[in-house]
Amino acid sequence: MNKTGQKLYLSAKKVILGGNMLLSKRPEITLPNLWPTYYSRAKGIFVWDLDNNKYKDMICFVGQNILGYADKALDNYVLKNAAKSNMTSLNCPEEVELAKKLIKLHPWSGMAKFARSGGEANAIAIRIARAATKKDHVAICGYHGWHDWYLSVNLTGKNKLKNHLLPGLYPSGVPKNLKDTVHPFNYGDFSHLKKICRKYDLAAIKMEVGRSSLPDRNFLKKVRHFATRNKIILIFDECTSGFRRNLGGMHMTQKIYPDICMFGKALGNGYAISSVIGKKSIMNKANNSFISSTFWTERIGFLAGIKTIELMKKIKSWKIIIKNGKYLAQELKKLAKKHNLDIKVGGIESIVSYTFNTKNNLKYKTFISQEMLKRRYLASNITFLTIHHKKKVIDEYIKNLDPLFLKIKLFEQKKDSVLKYLKGPVCHSTFKRLTD
Repeated sequence: MNKTGQKLYLSAKKVILGGNMLLSKRPEITLPNLWPTYYSRAKGIFVWDLDNNKYKDMICFVGQNILGYADKALDNYVLKNAAKSNMTSLNCPEEVELAKKLIKLHPWSGMAKFARSGGEANAIAIRIARAATKKDHVAICGYHGWHDWYLSVNLTGKNKLKNHLLPGLYPSGVPKNLKDTVHPFNYGDFSHLKKICRKYDLAAIKMEVGRSSLPDRNFLKKVRHFATRNKIILIFDECTSGFRRNLGGMHMTQKIYPDICMFGKALGNGYAISSVIGKKSIMNKANNSFISSTFWTERIGFLAGIKTIELMKKIKSWKIIIKNGKYLAQELKKLAKKHNLDIKVGGIESIVSYTFNTKNNLKYKTFISQEMLKRRYLASNITFLTIHHKKKVIDEYIKNLDPLFLKIKLFEQKKDSVLKYLKGPVCHSTFKRLTD
């Protein structure tokens, strides 16, 4: 039924390092040996695989398409203007326009820098903070990309990133002299942050405003005051959370403002664009640092960012995805209660995740992905909502989940075995096994 994608992935692992470019899109993470893996086209929340099977996408990895796939107004705007040429010896004016738009949305800022991925934006922000303060040490909370500066946390061999979304990552290839320059703390643990500051002379505190839960205003306020008092640059990573609770950074809803902030993913609705915005007094101090790249000047990303913001503002997209995300979370809880299953529903309102509070969670996650695929759904235990995940879509999704939750109830009661139903291996819990 969907053999072409699986066959291609086996071929890909022979010619592409790691098999593909994004860890979370590897089939081992969702449904090993059975996942379609590749798409031929997409529209709204519908995705067609290489065998022309049509699926409703209830995952929408990794949250970049708030407006859905192949938004007509956005695509037409980008294609029309990109056709005038994407890159020349001169710069495109849209770079300035997007910078002004982002600064207007965030009056605390005054200057922007652009890249094409969230990881790049995070690396730029660290470079700026270190250049501005002439200090090396950084305290971090959350996930901030793949670059050496971040992965160096695990040079101690203690897997210190295990509480920051990506456990199991090896710092292979990361220079050993970066050891003990980046120091993780957990969200809400203010006392640990203070201990780090007492031990190290920090250039910056970098953290996500909210991912697995809504922002804790009291905690953010403490961190802001602490950073100001100790002359530490406060950086908010909003590559995931940005534009999902308001038009711009989620920190604006808390009225707590950083010194630097990054955006990615949803900023271009699937087109490659990321940004770093910050206070002029800080950004200008990095003028003597080399931060430059050829394709940071291409036109398509800027066009997409401009139009995406315009379309989001017009329809108030954040209100739509919050409303429907709350409804999805509510219905998942009701379904679990109906079948007497213990689940934990988490995430911010427009990123809804759930886990079964049992040692068999990964087996059940795999079972659901497998059985929902038969029902023409791309499904896992997380949904990055788009404006197309409306009540009707959610109701149909829950209706299809219902008999699967019933089966899981029987598994939990030991009246049946989930392993009897799995057609392939259990999905991976971390990224450490992907090269095995």
